[in-house]
Amino acid sequence: MNQFILSLITGILIGAVSGYLGTLMLSKRMTLVAGPLGHLTLPGIALALIYGFDVSLGAFPFVILGIVLIWILEIWTKLPMEALTAIVFSLGVAIAFLFLPIEQAKTALIGDITKVGVYETIITVTLCSLIFFVIRKIYAKMILINISEDLAKTSEIDIKKYNILYLLAIAIIVALGVKMVGGLLTAALVAIPASASRNLSKNLFQYTSLATFFGAISSFLGILIFKFTALPAGPSIIIINSLIFLVSIIFKR
Repeated sequence: MNQFILSLITGILIGAVSGYLGTLMLSKRMTLVAGPLGHLTLPGIALALIYGFDVSLGAFPFVILGIVLIWILEIWTKLPMEALTAIVFSLGVAIAFLFLPIEQAKTALIGDITKVGVYETIITVTLCSLIFFVIRKIYAKMILINISEDLAKTSEIDIKKYNILYLLAIAIIVALGVKMVGGLLTAALVAIPASASRNLSKNLFQYTSLATFFGAISSFLGILIFKFTALPAGPSIIIINSLIFLVSIIFKR
């Protein structure tokens, strides 16, 4: 029962904050970025599984390394971001499967939120709370930057600083998300709740609130399904998210 409660706390917080961050990523057309970044975590997840430490801890350095590498390659080569992202995340997947034990591949690909401990839960609560307040603080400025960088500059907004904070928040959420849905499905955590919320919202408050709620409730129900059926929690969370999105299309405003 204690393990189940820890899983619920961790999953609900990751789902809620992912949905909230997803509203900003959707407005900047960056929701799919979480997918390749999730694939980049696979070498770190593999190391974590082999040496027995938290998968998020193993994933985070590789996400940061991937972001920096893509940024450097873009400067050097002037190639499109999409092409560079495909190259880097394919490399990450290939490296991971060179030394990832096949019996642990399932955990790396679809996650396992049901085995978190007290220490991992405390870290998750701290990081999710930090990300929520950071995103809330920079939300309006990031929207303005998205609308017009020139307008943001005239408002004396430090664009580089806010972009770094934004990318760092994405990196942390991706690293935490792999604990729940693995390296393959992280994009869904941010994209689907935000998309469903946009279908149903009439204003910005509804948009962010519903996305946060959808992310939280889908995580809660997915873990509940695991508890009573033993079906994997990660895919269950994504399926519930997708069902919420389909229902939102019917009631689209």
